[in-house]
Parts: sequence; C-alpha cells; structure tokens
Amino acid sequence: MKIIYDTISKIVMVLMFTAAIGSQAQERVVSVDEVKNLALQNNKKIKKAQQNIEAAKAARTAAETGGKPTLDGSAGGYYISKPLSNLVPEVIGSANLNATQVLYAGGKVETGKKISSAAVDLQMAQKDLTKEEVKLSAESMYWQIVNAKEKIALAKEYIKLLDQLHTNVKNSFDAGLTYKNDLLKIEVQQNEAQLNLKRAEDGLSITKLNLAQITGLPNSDFDVEDSVSGSFNGILADNQVQPTNRPELSILAKAVEMNELQEKLLDGDRKPTVALSGIGFTSFGKNINPVNLKNNMQGFIGMLSVSIPIYDWGARKEKVKEQQYKTNAQKLEMEETSELLVLELQNAVMQLNQSVKRIELAEKSLVQATENLRLNQDRYDAGTVLAEEVLKAQVLWQEAKSEILDAKAEYKINEAKYKKASGTNVEY
Repeated sequence: MKIIYDTISKIVMVLMFTAAIGSQAQERVVSVDEVKNLALQNNKKIKKAQQNIEAAKAARTAAETGGKPTLDGSAGGYYISKPLSNLVPEVIGSANLNATQVLYAGGKVETGKKISSAAVDLQMAQKDLTKEEVKLSAESMYWQIVNAKEKIALAKEYIKLLDQLHTNVKNSFDAGLTYKNDLLKIEVQQNEAQLNLKRAEDGLSITKLNLAQITGLPNSDFDVEDSVSGSFNGILADNQVQPTNRPELSILAKAVEMNELQEKLLDGDRKPTVALSGIGFTSFGKNINPVNLKNNMQGFIGMLSVSIPIYDWGARKEKVKEQQYKTNAQKLEMEETSELLVLELQNAVMQLNQSVKRIELAEKSLVQATENLRLNQDRYDAGTVLAEEVLKAQVLWQEAKSEILDAKAEYKINEAKYKKASGTNVEY
C-alpha cells in the first residue's frame, strides 16, 4: 500500500512540475510595436470612438434621404352611436395614403446633408486623436516596465554588494577590529535596499496591470523583450517647425465647417418652404357614398403648400447672428490650438534634448562612481579606509546607476511624445 501511495505522490509531483514549466514557457513576450498594435486593436476608448463613427454614419444616411418623397399610411375603424348614426353609417372603415414631396426648403436639405457628412469626418478625426493618445500611453507604460525590470536587477546587484560588505565588516567586528556602529550602518542600508527592491517589484506589477488594461491583454502574465538601450540622439531645435498630420487640427477644422453650415441652416429658416402633398383615401360603411349611396367611397386630395416667414420680431435673424459669433469663436480656438501645438512640439524637442544631456551626464557620473567604488574597495582591502567609505561609494554607485536607467527610460518616453507632437508617428 505504501508503495502505491509513494508512486502516486511522485506522479503528482512530476505533473505539477511539468505544469509549472509549461506555464513559464507559455509566458508571452511582447515588443513595443506589438504593444502599440494590441492597443489599437483592443483598447476600449478606440472601440468607443468607432461606435461614435458608426452613429454619425447612420445619421448621415438618414440625412441623405432628405428631399425625397415620403409616404405615410393609416387605417382605422369606427363605431358611431346615435344620434350621429342617423346621419352617417353606424360602422365605418377607412384607409389613407399620404405622399409628400418638398420642392424647396431654403437650401436646408442640402445643408443638412453636408453637416451630417462633416460630422462623420469629425468623428473619424476624433478616433485618430484617440489612437495617438492610446499609443503614447501604451508606449510610455512599456518603457516604464522595462525601467522597472532593470531597477529590480540593479536593486538585487546592490544588495549583493551590501551583503558582501556586511560579511567583511561582520568578520572584522567578530575579530574585534571594528565597532558595531559600522555594522549597524550597513544593516540600515541593507534594510533600505530591500525596501527599494520591494517598491520596484510592486511598481512593475501595477504598471503591467495598467498596460494589460490599455492593450486588452487578458492579464499581467507577460514580459517585455527590450532593455533601455540603443542610440540616444537629440533633435535640432527649429523655431519654424510646424506639426503635421495632427488630428486636433482636423477636428477643429471640421468643427468650423459644421458651424458655418449651421449658419446656412438657420438662414434657411428665413426662406419660404414649398411642398406638394397628395392624400388618397378609401372608406367603407353602409351608404357611405353621398353621391350614389354605395357602401364604399374612394378619392384623392392634392395640395400645394407654401410657407413664407413674414415677421417674427427678428428672432430668426438673431439666431443667425448668434451662430456667426459661435463660428468666429471656433475659428479663434483653431488658431490658438495651432499655436499651442507648435509650442507643444518645441517643448517636446527641448525635453528630448534634455534627456540626451541627462544621459550623457549620468554616464559620466556612473564612470566616476564605479572608479570611486573600486578605489575605496581596494583601500578598504588594504586597511587604509574604513568600511563607511566603501558604503558611501556603493551608495553613490547605486544612485548613478539608477539615474542612468531613469534617464534612458525618460528618453524613450520623450521620443514617443516628440513623434506624437510632430505628427510623424501617425498610422491611420
């Protein structure tokens, strides 16, 4: 019995081990381009923008039917009690068909079609803007994850240095060659290093969850393939540079167009409306036809109507003026936004160049901190400096290393911001 139990236990352990290896092997590794593509495919904000486009298209289709004839039908049955039944049949059935054709409406029909078409273009531009914002968020999260991973690796490397120093100082303390105060200083630094490692791990977890939400990944069980490496080049500043392909400008241009069309629509209310209508009817009832006293009656009514606005105390005219002011305000907003987009691009150039300078200085500081740590370690091994000097050198090295990681991650994010601000990263 024991043999059977041991055999089953071993089989279970093998299966669990195999499953663990399989789950690790299936962990998804994504690149920055894949992350952006996933965001474009799955992000809910983009899907919402597409639904707004479909709604605008439906409204455009409805507007395109304007100016076409309309048909309306109705049917009914009536029971009439006395004394009216002495004059008309007691039971009557009737059916009507009404056809209406607008001949002239002051240009409002065609203007309405243009407004609905412009609304579709506006919603499409809004979707383009949403896509650019989502891509920037996804790429920023991606580089934050890369930075967090490298911060974790740095924290572990720093902990190893502290542990080695602690071992050396502990041996010296046990031998009576140093004070406990030196040991305590290292232990305090070890505690802080463990806390920093925990913060980095927590930061990685929450950032992966945020990226999963943006991209539509089912969970945070994935990894990123890059490290913060590559070329880190600046951009030549140009005060004459202009952003291109910015969806914000397309949105505002369409908004101005719609406001101008709205002026024409309101102005159309001041013009006459001409419509032609025809009503065909049939009725059934005992002796309902007054001419021949038959039980049925059919007929047709034609009507030409002309509605002419005569006087409304200037209300329609003021509505047109109100819309003109709104259009002018929209044009001013477009001009201001265009100026702000230029400033945004110039600021993006400056931030990217600042990141390049930060990387250069951080690399110099890392070289200096590494050499300082080497010299202090050699002097400590030779017994010419205290452990406190080595501890300080390790802290400086860790800070310099962390600074260069932050600077490179910042560069990647600022590079993405520059591409968005310049309109050079548009993929519609």
